Amino acid sequence: MESQLLKGLRSSRALGIFVFVAVLLSGFSFYYLRLGADLTASLLPGHATDASAQPTKSTPPLDRSHLRETVRYFEDYPFTTPFREKFGDAGARTRIVKDWLVRSEETEDAEEKAVLAEAVEQAIVAIYPFLQNPPSNPASETPLADLRSSFESGSAGIVITTGDATLRYSSHLIVSLRSVLNSTLPIQIVYAGDRDLSANSRMRLARMVTAGPALEFIDMNTVFDNTTLHFHENHGGWAMKAFAVLGSRFERVMLIDADAVFLQPPEVFLEHPAFLRTGTLLFHDRLLWKGEFADRHSWWRSQIRHPSPALHSSLVWTEDYAEEGDSGVVVLDKSRVDVLMGLLHISWQNSFPVRESITYKITYGDKETWWFGLELAGATYEFEKHYGAIVGWEETDEEGRRKVCSFVIAHVDEKDQLLWYNGGLLKNKALEEMKNVYQVPQKWMVDAEWKKGIAKSDMSCMVGGEVHDLTPKELDTLAQAIEQAKKVDADLERPWRGAEVTAG
Repeated sequence: MESQLLKGLRSSRALGIFVFVAVLLSGFSFYYLRLGADLTASLLPGHATDASAQPTKSTPPLDRSHLRETVRYFEDYPFTTPFREKFGDAGARTRIVKDWLVRSEETEDAEEKAVLAEAVEQAIVAIYPFLQNPPSNPASETPLADLRSSFESGSAGIVITTGDATLRYSSHLIVSLRSVLNSTLPIQIVYAGDRDLSANSRMRLARMVTAGPALEFIDMNTVFDNTTLHFHENHGGWAMKAFAVLGSRFERVMLIDADAVFLQPPEVFLEHPAFLRTGTLLFHDRLLWKGEFADRHSWWRSQIRHPSPALHSSLVWTEDYAEEGDSGVVVLDKSRVDVLMGLLHISWQNSFPVRESITYKITYGDKETWWFGLELAGATYEFEKHYGAIVGWEETDEEGRRKVCSFVIAHVDEKDQLLWYNGGLLKNKALEEMKNVYQVPQKWMVDAEWKKGIAKSDMSCMVGGEVHDLTPKELDTLAQAIEQAKKVDADLERPWRGAEVTAG
């Protein structure tokens, strides 16, 4: 009988503990949910919120106890390896901080504003530790506010990440933007120390600009603490791109890869309807390898539980194609809080421990981090309406069908006119024997079937669609760009003599 009594007591005690824990977790979940999306929205990873929502007169009073407990939770449970299942949680936490930030900026209560601003800073460095110890002010307790104050209101400009290894292509791009397309947008050249882009190379680049604003040079090691970023390590060139956007003084940032080729002035990107609607303009990759990356898709879906309308329109998401984004050009407006919060998530994905263990193992470089970070952080975002096109030369396949072949991916604007392509002005920069072979492409195609070359050095084709001719203006733009590129090549082959000026 005593044994039965003890068993009963143990069972009752176990049940009591279970109920207590359940109530505790429920209570935490309750206030955790209250603090999101103006203290009311769900925090499930991937849940889309209205990024334009602002606190109103009906906003409930700020629960400071819950605010403190949530900050403490973020600090007590930072993200550590393994990171694979942390991406969605990082997005959920970011949404909470975004709502605090919005509320802090909208409230007229000075005390509430100060309390929220402090919570934002404490929480954001707990989620994204790379913001801590900025070289310009290592002791700062407000690194996010400091960073935002460095953005020049209303400004817009181009950011190009480059190093000595890509000096030739970035030189081609800069001269084309200034001397062919006559762009007057300011350009920042971003690099990671002298080992990445030498002083000699910086001088060469600076002398190439003969019109418009002078180039600006930004060493990322002077903007962010490199302890958790390691830009000099493997894949640092890819990783630096997001941080270059984040650390730029420009509010509206146009990030361009060194090997991009433009057929329209970069200013038109800032007037693209998608960018004006959402503060973002992203570009699609090619539709390839349907159903062949099951683990990648399984991981995406495990982190995105409530896809946004933007994601529901993705063929990569709905039909399991392999790759969504071409990050050769990315346009973001950091004045929009939801976009800035998404950029923090993107940057975290490209920090050293995360990229080396997860991001760059599951996907290729930084390509997918842009839409993924915006999606998880609850930002509105928009892609171009077409998937990757091709610009190149016409051939005929074994069935007699017309096809367009080359080594690049092209993109069109909202009027279906060629906008830009990746891969550089060389016919095939991947082959050493073609390192000086230029050729103006003649045809382009979109919304048709890709036939991918086996290796990067192999030509790819698009077949089954309408073959379009490049317009005389497009042909002339590319011919001029190639002419200027050849002048750049000749200059780069000569010993540096300081006072010389390249193409003009």
